[in-house]
Amino acid sequence: MKKIAIICMLLVAGKVASAQTMTAKYIKEWERAKEYTKEYLDAMPEDGYALKPTPEIRSFAAQMDHLGDANYAFISAASGKAKPDGSLEKRADQSKATVTKGVMESYDFVIAALKGMTDADLAKDVKVFGMDMKAGTAFEKAFEHQTHHRGQTTPYIRMKGATPPKEKLF
Repeated sequence: MKKIAIICMLLVAGKVASAQTMTAKYIKEWERAKEYTKEYLDAMPEDGYALKPTPEIRSFAAQMDHLGDANYAFISAASGKAKPDGSLEKRADQSKATVTKGVMESYDFVIAALKGMTDADLAKDVKVFGMDMKAGTAFEKAFEHQTHHRGQTTPYIRMKGATPPKEKLF
């Protein structure tokens, strides 16, 4: 009987030790997304930042700036943290260095917000773009949004004769 109790305790301890909070999971995923986006920003040559495949769509720089602006908007609403004033997309300087810095700072904002939250915070009700949702859902929607816009830039990079980064799922 004593052996069974010890085995049960070890199994429970293993489960607890391997459990990962949602907040920790989100932090890991956002850190991966930041690295992946940086690879995209690095892959595009400097002269490709102004590239617009057609006149009616955003340039590469504007796509990335839009991604960063949305990171700030979603996460500010989800976390209650104030986002910086201004818009990345509306800045006059759309150089590779400035866009890269601004977009990376938006990921830092997301990750810092998550590091200041608990799983209970992710379960709280928030309003994002006029819609009611859980804070965790807002982080998920922000993640989906940044993935969408990053992916849209793959053809831009190819049009400049460069190679986009390989998929980074893990």
